Amino acid sequence: MKLWRLTRAPYVALDGKGAELHGARYAPPGRPVVSLASEAGLAVLVALRYHLPALDEAPEDLVLGWTEVDAVPLRIPDTEDDAVRHHIGEWLESRRSLLAAIRSKVLPEADVIYLNPHHPDAGSIPPLTTRPFNFAECLHRPPMLDAFRG
Repeated sequence: MKLWRLTRAPYVALDGKGAELHGARYAPPGRPVVSLASEAGLAVLVALRYHLPALDEAPEDLVLGWTEVDAVPLRIPDTEDDAVRHHIGEWLESRRSLLAAIRSKVLPEADVIYLNPHHPDAGSIPPLTTRPFNFAECLHRPPMLDAFRG
């Protein structure tokens, strides 16, 4: 399974340190967890929705990264946010699977994938392969737009 992450270059490690310090949408602070996406587009949309107050405030060191994971995620029930948080807390504590899949609220056809860095198989996950990412390059007004509208 190919998993995606849009992050700043200094934070590409799949160690869950950011979530451990600050929490994640479905995980409380104090618990390391790595947020990934089942689709590259979802990783971009999540960053737009939750991490960027304005495009002109985007950090210059963004990278889009991916890794391949040979594991089937545990499906978290699609329910209220508090119940999802409860399931994620239980999943992190039990370490019963490396990955958990949560239907995305941003793009319901895709999944947010949580990786538990304390799972015994976490050490076998390859590091992210990354490329520079710039919102201005992908969201600029296409030169041909006016020609297609005419």
